[in-house]
Amino acid sequence: MNVYFSGISGTGIGPLAELAQDAGFTVFGSDLKPGAISDELKSRQIEVSYGEQDGVFLRKKIDENGIDWLVYTSALPKDHIELQIAQKAGIRCTKRDEFLAELIKQKNLKMIAVAGTHGKTTTTAMIVWAMMQLEIPVSYLIGTTISWGNGGKFDPDSEYFVYEADEYDYNFLAYHPYLTAITCIDYDHPDIYPTVEDYHAAFDKFMSQSENVVKNTAANSGITLVGGLRRQDASIALEVIEKIKPELDFQKIIDALNIFPGAGRRFEEIASGIYSDYGHHPNEIASTVKMATELKARDNYAGLAVIYQPHQNTRQHRVRNAYKHAFVGVDKIFWLPTYLTRENPDLAILTPEELVEGTETQDRTEIVSLNDELIERINQLHNDNWLIVLMTAGPADGWLREHFAN
Repeated sequence: MNVYFSGISGTGIGPLAELAQDAGFTVFGSDLKPGAISDELKSRQIEVSYGEQDGVFLRKKIDENGIDWLVYTSALPKDHIELQIAQKAGIRCTKRDEFLAELIKQKNLKMIAVAGTHGKTTTTAMIVWAMMQLEIPVSYLIGTTISWGNGGKFDPDSEYFVYEADEYDYNFLAYHPYLTAITCIDYDHPDIYPTVEDYHAAFDKFMSQSENVVKNTAANSGITLVGGLRRQDASIALEVIEKIKPELDFQKIIDALNIFPGAGRRFEEIASGIYSDYGHHPNEIASTVKMATELKARDNYAGLAVIYQPHQNTRQHRVRNAYKHAFVGVDKIFWLPTYLTRENPDLAILTPEELVEGTETQDRTEIVSLNDELIERINQLHNDNWLIVLMTAGPADGWLREHFAN
């Protein structure tokens, strides 16, 4: 089968393309520009067209190879030229959930799904990491980059498929997992779920579609990773592996989790003392701050500075009052303008000043932009032995890596 992925270089679609290639499909794709998965795609010799997605490359692949299925990112507008061309040509067009469900069915895999508002990427990566260390064959799809493998992989010897099940756009409801692990449920994505009740109802339905469910659990005392949230995620991973492989030595599972090297943009150290984290919800931020303050105390940093880029104005209207305590424990906050995406044009854009007002850390917060002045400020703090943490789901991550990564 020949599969074309539109939006192939991002962490949502790219690992799925890798998985499809492993499973024996012929893979092509396009994207506006190289993304987080671009280097992996190149190393796999997957043919990708970057630049304006005007349909020229897709038409070429249809003529030369024939395309059986077009898989597209949720960010693609319904009137996108590639979708129009594929639909006119009679090609099956779906988002990733339907394609993945079909692949899992074809390969007769048992899905282990990890869902939740926060922590699902890290927990998914932890389960995959531990299974690899314990020599359990595993296929998987993680919504980020990892330093110890590809974001997506199919192992023909595997019984289980570990998947980060995203609730955005109701994607996770396409699946009926063998086992579902729930990290936490904390209202998010107001552009998709108008009310808290709608959000919880989607999770309830997803859990009802699962044969077995593991919910958020207290951190196991044997887990020694830095940060309470990370220890909690590892404990969920521990419980999942115990359920699918009860015969394994308990301590060996813990030992494997305690050497977990991390996942991309999940409190990821990109240079000595400089971290990038995906946190963009107040509760997520508070948990990451606790992790950072623990690290600050352990390694005797002189101070903790956070650079924060809010994500989506629609979300800010929902969470603005929840920032009050989110940054308690941070010594210096650099607050960036909100990264705008999938916005409601009827909502006024909230300014950084409006979001900062009323927070307990307002006196330690500075409104900034991604410019040379901020680079200089970060360099000075870094030279003074401060711990630096960026929190963003937006492009500030690329900026930080460009200027500070090893």
